[in-house]
Amino acid sequence: MAKTINKKAMTEKNEEYTPQSESEYQNEKEQEQFDEMNDSAEAIKESAEDNSAESSDNPEPEEEKKPLEQALEEVETLKDKYLRSVAEFDNYRKRTLKERAELILNGGEKTLTAILPVIDDMERAIDNGTKTDDPEVLREGMNLIHQKFIKILESLGVSQIDTDNADFDTDIHEAVAMVPGMGDDKKGKVIDCLLKGYKLNDKVIRHAKVAVGQ
Repeated sequence: MAKTINKKAMTEKNEEYTPQSESEYQNEKEQEQFDEMNDSAEAIKESAEDNSAESSDNPEPEEEKKPLEQALEEVETLKDKYLRSVAEFDNYRKRTLKERAELILNGGEKTLTAILPVIDDMERAIDNGTKTDDPEVLREGMNLIHQKFIKILESLGVSQIDTDNADFDTDIHEAVAMVPGMGDDKKGKVIDCLLKGYKLNDKVIRHAKVAVGQ
């Protein structure tokens, strides 16, 4: 009986440690290690995907803040330029209005200053007229004053409109009389100037009043 039990135990022991059983055991261990490695790899992959998703949903504050700061800086720069432009334009407008007002009030200052010497000469001529009875002296004095006044007007840009044997021109002449029977060579010509006309530079300030031949 004891021999039978020992033999059975030895048989079970031999069956437990057969080379085939040991090989299956190793295969099972390797399979378990392989499965663990696969599980670890899957876990790492899932973790990386979760981090990537969170990163895309919630970008880093520094990357979001930088373009915002740049936009704010550009806005401040443009605002500063706008305020400076508005201030410069306002100063220009005020200066222009002031210059225009001064021009309206004192625009004739240069002309009046130039005419004052003529007034002085006329006053002296009046005073000297009481001291002499010679009309030639008075006439000569008046001619000098007239010539001086014409030169002053020319220095200010004033010139007489030419009417001597000139063709009638409605831009510079005003016909106040028509003279018939003057012949074909006088037709449309200025026959006589009744009132002289003047220009200020190229602008007509008074048309010459003339008689025109028919």
